[in-house]
Amino acid sequence: MATDRSSANLIRLAGLSALLGGTCYLFVGVFHPPNVPASVSTTRWAVVHVVACAMCFFSLLGITGIYARQAKRAGWLGLAGYLLLSLWFTLIMGFSFVEAFILPRLTTSQPEFVAGWFGMLVGPATKVDLGVLPTVWTLTAPLYMLGGLLFGISIFRVGILPRWAGVLLAVGTVLAPIAALLPNAWQPKTAIPVGVALAWLGYALWSERRPEPVEPDGQPETDAMPSATN
Repeated sequence: MATDRSSANLIRLAGLSALLGGTCYLFVGVFHPPNVPASVSTTRWAVVHVVACAMCFFSLLGITGIYARQAKRAGWLGLAGYLLLSLWFTLIMGFSFVEAFILPRLTTSQPEFVAGWFGMLVGPATKVDLGVLPTVWTLTAPLYMLGGLLFGISIFRVGILPRWAGVLLAVGTVLAPIAALLPNAWQPKTAIPVGVALAWLGYALWSERRPEPVEPDGQPETDAMPSATN
């Protein structure tokens, strides 16, 4: 029974991580500066991308708990969505780390690299050779949209956590391409619905009241009860 209690506590902590990840997601969406080279040397750029690294870290832990809570009923749909979203968060953490700690150091010494980086992100492409990074960046879009769609549908179908949070997650990720139609400064704002969905799911998981483990004699397990081995 102690194992059941430990598992429940871990899942609640994962819910708290998802809540933190979603909050960081909202912060990044609201305060992200325009994706232009001039933004890289600003304090706002540095803070937002450090928070983006935290967002990825906490969200990875959070969606793991969300998946674990419904794994028995989520099927292949939930597993596929979880794996795709996990891979997306892992890749974005790497890009965010570069933007937070490496790119600002190159603004004066290697401005052509910085220009090439933004050419990769928002275009137009430059002649700077970034190796495999543009290919990896291109792959992040389908990972994000398909992962969020499948994971959101699975949350809705299972019904353990708030269904409308699953809907918001699915819709928010699928509508991501709309960002390309918006002005540069407004593009990060399209992440806000996904941040709300993650925070919502995290709070639901963290605040969930699960039944107390029951001993074989039918009585709830308490710390005051002697163990069977005493």
